[in-house]
Amino acid sequence: METDDEHLKSNRIAVPEAFGTIFTHFYHAENKSTQAITRTLLPNFQMIMVFIFGTPVQLISENNSQINIDKCIVLGPVKKAFEYTLPIGSEMLVANFKDDAFYRFFGKVTLSDKLPTNPDELLEQNCFTHLWHLVKNANHSDRVNLILDFCSPYLKSSETAFKHFKEDYTVFNPIKAIAQETNQSERTIQLNHKKYFGFTAKEKVRYQRFIQAIELLQTPTQETNWFDIIDACGYYDQSQLIHDFKHFIGHTPVQYLKFQKEICITN
Repeated sequence: METDDEHLKSNRIAVPEAFGTIFTHFYHAENKSTQAITRTLLPNFQMIMVFIFGTPVQLISENNSQINIDKCIVLGPVKKAFEYTLPIGSEMLVANFKDDAFYRFFGKVTLSDKLPTNPDELLEQNCFTHLWHLVKNANHSDRVNLILDFCSPYLKSSETAFKHFKEDYTVFNPIKAIAQETNQSERTIQLNHKKYFGFTAKEKVRYQRFIQAIELLQTPTQETNWFDIIDACGYYDQSQLIHDFKHFIGHTPVQYLKFQKEICITN
């Protein structure tokens, strides 16, 4: 899928089936305009690795701290929206890790403690700087293939009970189900879930409810029926819906509708 507006050219790149358990997809964006472009990335609860080519890109967190990226950085899981600015001539390629694939790739890294950071620091090698130089002059499709080939030797098999984990956290209590299946305590499963995925099952349930509301808002209709959305997503009332939107993106649902053209959804 490729999209173009008058300022930004972007597209989503699928990964080969062999890498389907590692990455959900890659996202490419390029600013070929005559002015800087600022967009908001919606939370996706994924670890991401960002490669920058051309002019450095700025990430702006929820507390307004700014991170300049000139080559490569890893961050996440992305639990709240943040802004990023692509200056004139900048280009960005984002790899979206799936489930526990980041843990399988980088090993026992406490996700929230060291990120965002240069991925070379996590592996204690200079390999990603080498990779950036290897792919910087290729087109974005070839870059994806080069990155996938590069990553293969570093991947470890999933060591957790979560490798057959259900995607839909709202159908049943996943922590309780896995605890019963593996004869472990729910507390142990909760800790391992946080360790391997970077978030709790409770956080993911809340996120999935929110993203379902986002998807319904994107469905073309003549008029938004808020009560239908509240009912479909399992919210108690309108105030809970508003509270979740403010938590994840810092805006009310009505404000989201006004600004959604400037918001990037990667999942």
